[in-house]
Amino acid sequence: MPTGADHVVQPLANAGVEVCFGLPGVHNLPIWSALRESPIRLVGVRHEQAAVYAADGYARATGRVGVALVTTGPGAANTLGAVGEAWASGSPVLVIATDIPKALRRPGVHRGVLHECVDQPGMFGPVVKASFAVGRVEDLALSVDRALAAALEHPQRPVYLQIPTDLLRAELPSRGLGTSEIVREHAVPLEADLAAAAAVLAEAKRPLVWAGGGAARDGARRAVASLAERLNAPVILTYSGRGLLPADHPCLVDLPPHLPEVGALWDEADAVVVVGSDLDGMTTQNWAMPRPPKLVAINLDPADAAKNYGADVIIRAGAGDGTAALAELVPPRPGLAAQRDRLAALQAGAIARLRAEHPDELAFLDAFAAAVPDEAVVLADMCIPGYWLAGMHPVRRPRGLQYPMGWGTLGYAFPAALGAACGGVGPVVSVSGDGGFLFACGELATVAQERLPLTAVIVDDGGYGMLRFDQQRAATPTYGVDLATPDFAALAAAFGVEAETVDGLGDEFGAALARHVARPEPTVLVARAALEPPPTTSPRWYRHGRT
Repeated sequence: MPTGADHVVQPLANAGVEVCFGLPGVHNLPIWSALRESPIRLVGVRHEQAAVYAADGYARATGRVGVALVTTGPGAANTLGAVGEAWASGSPVLVIATDIPKALRRPGVHRGVLHECVDQPGMFGPVVKASFAVGRVEDLALSVDRALAAALEHPQRPVYLQIPTDLLRAELPSRGLGTSEIVREHAVPLEADLAAAAAVLAEAKRPLVWAGGGAARDGARRAVASLAERLNAPVILTYSGRGLLPADHPCLVDLPPHLPEVGALWDEADAVVVVGSDLDGMTTQNWAMPRPPKLVAINLDPADAAKNYGADVIIRAGAGDGTAALAELVPPRPGLAAQRDRLAALQAGAIARLRAEHPDELAFLDAFAAAVPDEAVVLADMCIPGYWLAGMHPVRRPRGLQYPMGWGTLGYAFPAALGAACGGVGPVVSVSGDGGFLFACGELATVAQERLPLTAVIVDDGGYGMLRFDQQRAATPTYGVDLATPDFAALAAAFGVEAETVDGLGDEFGAALARHVARPEPTVLVARAALEPPPTTSPRWYRHGRT
């Protein structure tokens, strides 16, 4: 007879879940037994935080729900940093955690049961959009269905599902295993809002389109391209929106707004259309960018659309539907060829200036771009080389870049790469500093055991390079930022992972990276080098706003 654990696993399989990431414990072992008989691949990680990072990386790479399975109490608590990152970045992640046996629970009383927590869902409250706590074995399948649907409903964010461990062992007939048919609802844009937005744009002489992660997650590439072409408007992409437009699009500005040349496009615009973005502080240099004379926002959440910059018109709709509907109301404007030439000259001038000011850093970007194919997924950690890649590496397709800009969690890239590698969407390259990589170096065991096809790049500058820069900039002696680091290549080799070390981030690094990326197995490439931070980091913002 099926068990409660079967009523957890079967709805996942029915919904098309192909992989789960998790760490077993005495409380959740029945789920492991049920997974053994299912078509779902189970990837066992070495730390619960890595399970959620991997689920997040999978979700960002594929657009599907990432599922993490963890045990009670400390196992669940270990995930919180990664869940917070998924929440801030809008990733559809489902965290399934066990609780102590229902038969032993007394509300409001801590009895000292193994792994007992007084209010485990309460720990997750600030970092999930919804929580589900199962009370009866008969409700398990339905609860899984609802949790999956909630994770995918807009706005997409993590969802928490808690199951008492004794329910997993309980027997229940196969009736009620669920169909897990997930239907995504779409808000239809109001004609009045579309007409008001079109009227604003009709009067604009210098329109601009700003597109973010919501546009990328909603598959709005064609709609944004169409609106930009009809408006003959430059398109600035946020970190999570990078890759939304094809590289040869005449309106694409493939550089971040932290560069003065790009920021000038915002400053001169008399109307800005914001698609799927909340205009966050890190992208706008803590809102030092002036509010444009007119602002149109396309967003499913009106409060999110206007919380940082007041909007003249809000089109409440998904990024794709809302932008496509607006584009139909905008008459085409001439001058696309001239726009292409203007933006190409602007970008060439900005790159030439950066190359003169930061020759080593631009050489790193050149070497990386030459070695990594356009179809790759690049995961950049919160480290100096990651900052450069996130802002200026050419991303050639949607979901081709992952960057933990939501919460800014150090140590994201390598464990998230596990999930991206399971997505089957192309070569996967993670880039970490020596400090950040050590957050999850135990996952070398996971990539070795699972033979995950990814390349982990570690740039070793002997410490927390960004924090060292901050201290040096303040003319204070460095303290607490210089680290003892291992022989990373030897560490990887100890797990049976091919590894190599090079000096610098130039041609030798690029040649080595190309070899590693071409191999369909896990590899580690270590580069001993130090870089200066780019203009996208707050100490180097050219605007001086609130900090």
